[in-house]
Amino acid sequence: MRHTIRCCCQRFEQSNCNKNSDYTAIEAYLVYQHDAFTGKQLLDEQGKPKLRDSYLLDTLECGDFSFATACLLANRKYGKNTQHGDIKSHQYIISFDPRDAVENGLTMEKAQALGLQFCKGNFPGHPAIVCTHPDGHNHSGNIHVHIVIGSIRTREVERKPYMQKPRDWREGMKHSSTAQTMRHLRVEVMELCEGAGLYQIDLLNGSKERVSEAEYWARRRGQLKLDRENAGLATTGQPPKQKKFETVKDTLRKQISSVLYRATSFEDFSDKLMQQYGIAVKESRGCLNYLPAGAMPRTSSRSWLPNFPTISF
Repeated sequence: MRHTIRCCCQRFEQSNCNKNSDYTAIEAYLVYQHDAFTGKQLLDEQGKPKLRDSYLLDTLECGDFSFATACLLANRKYGKNTQHGDIKSHQYIISFDPRDAVENGLTMEKAQALGLQFCKGNFPGHPAIVCTHPDGHNHSGNIHVHIVIGSIRTREVERKPYMQKPRDWREGMKHSSTAQTMRHLRVEVMELCEGAGLYQIDLLNGSKERVSEAEYWARRRGQLKLDRENAGLATTGQPPKQKKFETVKDTLRKQISSVLYRATSFEDFSDKLMQQYGIAVKESRGCLNYLPAGAMPRTSSRSWLPNFPTISF
């Protein structure tokens, strides 16, 4: 289980909709050390998995069972999550501003208590793990809380205003991250941090640049490789050709932006992109998708890069 892009401010995100039926792997990730790039467990001298230096972990709605067992029992009871493509669990992450630890007295214990409070209030009826880590992969010092819930609700819960359909509160139904649900959860995080006297940002109107988990790790790996290459050039007295690594999407964003602010209509925007950069644009269900020069379109359209930017003329 991985995370999306990191930042140095309080943040809430849904990081992962997990289709893996091995629920024990979830706890293993939270408890043991993993290589930041390969995701593999780190082993000690005896070949045993290395525990994280520091973490706090609690389970909710699991009874006398482990999280994995509680989820498997729910699957069996309600006859769900039997197919490979079924979503077995969801992970949410609350990351706090690094300044909170220094200026506002945030500790791992306080963060864990806030995570438990948030989980109880927003995911009742779901088997859950709440685990606090002291830092992220970028070593910015941001205490953060992982909340992982089994996808099946094991008891009926009180209906809340944001709940639109019976699946949102009835027993035996699966959790669904609808737009209404995500908006509600972001508001809850903002109010949680405000009530605790912590730094916060407007989670309802965040950054327009949304970076996926895959792109975040592509940036990390690409920058590491580039740094190594530049270090080799430095030993021979050669200047680096490039200091900051850019993904295909980074380059595409710059190309789109350079055209966007000079375009007077969608047709003008589309024509300029094709003429200057060889980028094709197509509209699908109200979204614009982009095909960079040299990319081969396939039936599945997976070569098309969606969702940026949102454009209006």
